[in-house]
Amino acid sequence: MKRGSHDCQSRLPDNTALKQQQLPAYRLQLTATIILSGFFITGVFCLGVGVILLLSAKNIKEVEINYTEKCSDCAKLRENTANFDKECTCSIPFYLPEAMKGDVYMFYKLYGFYQNLYQYVLSRSNSQLMGIDIKDVSNCAPFKNSHNGIPIAPCGAIANSIFNDTIVLSYNLNSSMSIKVPMLRSGISWWTDKYVKFWNPSSQNLSSAFAGTAKPPSWPKPVYELDEEDPENNGFINEDFIVWMRTAAFPTFKKLYRRLSRIQHFTEGLPAGSYSFGITYNFPVTKFQGEKSVVLSTLTWSGGSSLFLGLAYTVTGALTWLAFFAMMAIHLRLKGRKTLFHQE
Repeated sequence: MKRGSHDCQSRLPDNTALKQQQLPAYRLQLTATIILSGFFITGVFCLGVGVILLLSAKNIKEVEINYTEKCSDCAKLRENTANFDKECTCSIPFYLPEAMKGDVYMFYKLYGFYQNLYQYVLSRSNSQLMGIDIKDVSNCAPFKNSHNGIPIAPCGAIANSIFNDTIVLSYNLNSSMSIKVPMLRSGISWWTDKYVKFWNPSSQNLSSAFAGTAKPPSWPKPVYELDEEDPENNGFINEDFIVWMRTAAFPTFKKLYRRLSRIQHFTEGLPAGSYSFGITYNFPVTKFQGEKSVVLSTLTWSGGSSLFLGLAYTVTGALTWLAFFAMMAIHLRLKGRKTLFHQE
């Protein structure tokens, strides 16, 4: 008996506040006043932020030019596999009634292109894109190797389907003279993508760094010759390529293509007047009933012209206020019943 009693006592937790669960505790007691105040303040905050975001989005100036039908001749020529190597350019004039002051951004917009398919999103090699193993194509089906069995760089379905139309904006100074609007191709990608996720192989000569690899089937040039104007913008660090590799969540999306260089006639933005887009047509869309557009837009502190975030805050605030008034009515009704019961 003594031995058993000693064993039982040895298994008991120490007599401390922590092990005996005797620490001081506080039970949060939410009264009706606290709950109603929380709902009221949350509703006011969401409604206020929603209205501010909606007003900010309304101040953005945006011009969208759909060139799917306007470049139909080029589409018939370029999307025919027999004429794949033939270049086709179409010009689309338009008039800008009001000046777009400040920074102006050019986007391309695609309709009906699904970048969110599961196998499409996974069809890439991160170790290859980071310059670690240029011949790692294990996750790139169905674009892993060329017909000769040579590894493709960059491999995968995302890279193979890159948007490759060339868009040039021109401004008509007068009836007889037009100038090319200066656009910047740098600073269009995310900083983390440009300096963390995408690296060229460690070699001074890019052509030798990509030796033993083949270009994607749909590309006219290898990755180390993507940008003829700026050789330092070639390879995996090409910003047009980086922007395309960040896949979109919805079938209708736009991606940043260029930024306005505010020099010469464009120090304050794009002046009102006559413009034209010169488009070298390459990217096929008619086969899947898609469409293509060019978008010129200004931005504010809250981003682009999308009303989604502002509407989301506004609807959330309205529903919170609706719940506040409903709970307050129920609370007052129950409180009135209790008062009447005590009087009786």
